[in-house]
Amino acid sequence: MAPQSKKNSKSSPSKKKSTAKKTPVKRRSKKKTKSHWQKHLLTVFGLFFIISLISFAYYLGQKETGKEAVKTKVAKHVSKTPKKESKIKVSPEKVKHEVKKTEVTKAPKVQNVTYVPFTNTKPKLVIIIDDVHTKAQINAIKALPIKVTPSIFPPYKLAPNSNRLAQGLEHYMIHLPMESGNKQFNTQYKTLKVAFSNKKIENRIKELRLLFPKAQFINNHTGSVFTSDYASMHLAYKIMREHGFVFLDSKTKSTSKVKEIAHSYGDVYVARDIFIDNEHNIPYIHKQLQKAVKIAKRKGYAIAIGHPHTATMQALSSSKDILKEVELLYIDELYAR
Repeated sequence: MAPQSKKNSKSSPSKKKSTAKKTPVKRRSKKKTKSHWQKHLLTVFGLFFIISLISFAYYLGQKETGKEAVKTKVAKHVSKTPKKESKIKVSPEKVKHEVKKTEVTKAPKVQNVTYVPFTNTKPKLVIIIDDVHTKAQINAIKALPIKVTPSIFPPYKLAPNSNRLAQGLEHYMIHLPMESGNKQFNTQYKTLKVAFSNKKIENRIKELRLLFPKAQFINNHTGSVFTSDYASMHLAYKIMREHGFVFLDSKTKSTSKVKEIAHSYGDVYVARDIFIDNEHNIPYIHKQLQKAVKIAKRKGYAIAIGHPHTATMQALSSSKDILKEVELLYIDELYAR
């Protein structure tokens, strides 16, 4: 038993030897591995940076090309689109001047009202018949053996075509309804009223010029309120003047402002001197005609106003001896522009 234990004791060192000769496993250090990855990362970042630069440069190139294309397109559009006129600023003073200049150019030439030179030494008398609105009245006036000027109503309900009565007449007037203190008289069609706007007054006078293209004279029917209102009458007078009319004041009230307005324009004041038929009988009318002759002798002329009553027509037909001392004229033979 002893020798066996020796043998076993010799074999154990050989095992130890074989174990010692085994090749050890080599391991990379942490330091070397880190540096290796850093190189790769730098390479990747470098490539990414270069690619980015190239892409950015390409993008800029495309953007500039696009801008040029847009400019070219806009230029073509503008060349095809008609140019708008540039707005020129004008000072208010220049505008006012131009407006006044235009108004003066468009308005008819207006001269001051003057007397027609007398042809002889006889006093002059003008007889006007107001309120004319029928053909029968016109025929009655034409039948008179003396010169009488008819003053015709503009069209209204009872005489819608009264303006046609002026056709063929060489001498006539317009008898224009104007506001009075009596409301009953203010109901006639288009009676001029103080409450009217400037435009409404202007349009009415323009209408009269269209209705009576050859008329020269207008006188007022009633009108005590309107002719006494300076602002309204001044506007109406101004517009009448601009459209070639002469206003004859019927003097329905002593407070009329027409004389003052006419003189402000340098015009002769044209007005009635006497009414001849406030009473509708022949003796009264004859007396009034005698008064008219006296006024004419004193002033050199006179204007008498009557109405188309039967008595008035008869009185005028039989007034030859009364009127022999004056020269009878139509209104446009006494005054003219």
